[in-house]
Amino acid sequence: MLRILGFVASINVRKVLWACEEIGVPYLLEPWGGRDGRPTSDPAFRALNPAGLVPVVVDGDPAQGGLVLPESNTILRWLATRHERRDLLPPADAAHAAARARIEQWIDWQATEFNGAWLYAFLALVRRTPGHDDPAKIAASLAAWDGMIALIDAQLQKTGGHIAGPEFTLADIPVGLGLHRWMTLPAALRQPHAGPRPALPHAEAYHARLAARPAFAAHGSLTEI
Repeated sequence: MLRILGFVASINVRKVLWACEEIGVPYLLEPWGGRDGRPTSDPAFRALNPAGLVPVVVDGDPAQGGLVLPESNTILRWLATRHERRDLLPPADAAHAAARARIEQWIDWQATEFNGAWLYAFLALVRRTPGHDDPAKIAASLAAWDGMIALIDAQLQKTGGHIAGPEFTLADIPVGLGLHRWMTLPAALRQPHAGPRPALPHAEAYHARLAARPAFAAHGSLTEI
């Protein structure tokens, strides 16, 4: 059985849990990090991921050549490829290169521009992380986050369904979780730093479509407040 090391409040761990549910992969979640898990500074964890970050998946016995894999978006790609879910991620060959690239484009965008936009505001307003209390930076982060959701809204207007095209793909997992975080940020936390959440109907309808998926209901819908 696949071992997943991490904690459910981590958005990156929830990517992997959601993907496993979509694909039908049995797994065991081992609590590492967060409030209740074993500390990721533990040598046993650092032996698997020297960076000390969750999630890490372990497929088989590492001592016997089993796979040890960190990095959530890499894990998503591996799961879809390992289980031949071409609907989620087409194969890496010339015939499917364009379709695969469109999906990977949005996965990579989530890890860079999208995450970079919301990070300061989320750490300040939700996690209350020390050192993240500059009002100007919070306001700038919220404005950038709104801008990223506006890009999602415009893309969905083009596709009419999901982020990389009409049908659900692997890219909808990381992008959908980032959108859910924006949708569930209470107005009371935004209000001192930004105006009301902008009305973006395509993004809102997309969020509702994702929420109807059983795998999202199981792992994507956590309210982090």
